[in-house]
Amino acid sequence: MQSRTALLLIDIFSLFDFPGGRQLGPLAAQAAVRAVALRRAFDARELPVIHANDNFGDWKRDFPALVKACRQHGGPAADIADLLAPRPSDYFILKPKHSAFLATPLPVLLAKLDVKRLVLAGMALDSCVLATAMDANSREYETIVAREATAALPDRRQPALQTLQRSGAAKVLGNRQVIAQLGKWARADAHAAEADRKK
Repeated sequence: MQSRTALLLIDIFSLFDFPGGRQLGPLAAQAAVRAVALRRAFDARELPVIHANDNFGDWKRDFPALVKACRQHGGPAADIADLLAPRPSDYFILKPKHSAFLATPLPVLLAKLDVKRLVLAGMALDSCVLATAMDANSREYETIVAREATAALPDRRQPALQTLQRSGAAKVLGNRQVIAQLGKWARADAHAAEADRKK
C-alpha cells in the first residue's frame, strides 16, 4: 500500500466551559468552517479523516455522546458539531491529554492506514495542536499545520506559529496550499511505492 496523507482534526468538539473558552468559541467556529473545506478535499481523494478529541476527564463518555453534548449546549459548540460531526467513513479517538499521541491508539491506527504524512487542524493551536505536531515530528511523520483551520486566543496564536516554524516540527501552510499539495503528495507517494516494488 502506498504512503498516505491523513487529516487529523484535534479537539474540534468542546463546550468551551474553561477559562478563555467564551473568547475562543467563535474563533474555533471560524476555524471549523475552514476545516470543512479541507475535509471535502480529503474526501475527494478518499484520504483518511481522523478526529482526536479530549474526553474532558469524563471516562464514561464516548465520542458520539461528546458530539451530542456539544449539539445540546448550543452556541459555537453546536455550530461546530453540526459542521464536523464524524461520518461513518471517519475515524475517531478520545485522548486524555494535550497530544493526540499520548496514551491513545493513534499510532496503531496510523500504522494500519499506512499514513506517513499528517495535516493538523483544530484547537488550541498553542496547546493541543502544538503538542501533537511535536509528537508527530518526533515519530518521523511529515507534519503540516493548516493555518486557517486552527484556532487559538489572539495573543497566543503568533507565538505558537513561530514555535512550529522555528523548531522545524511542522510546515505551516494555508488551506489552499494544503489542498494544492494533495495531488503532488499523491504522485510522490505513488512513485515511492513503485520504486519500493522494484527493489
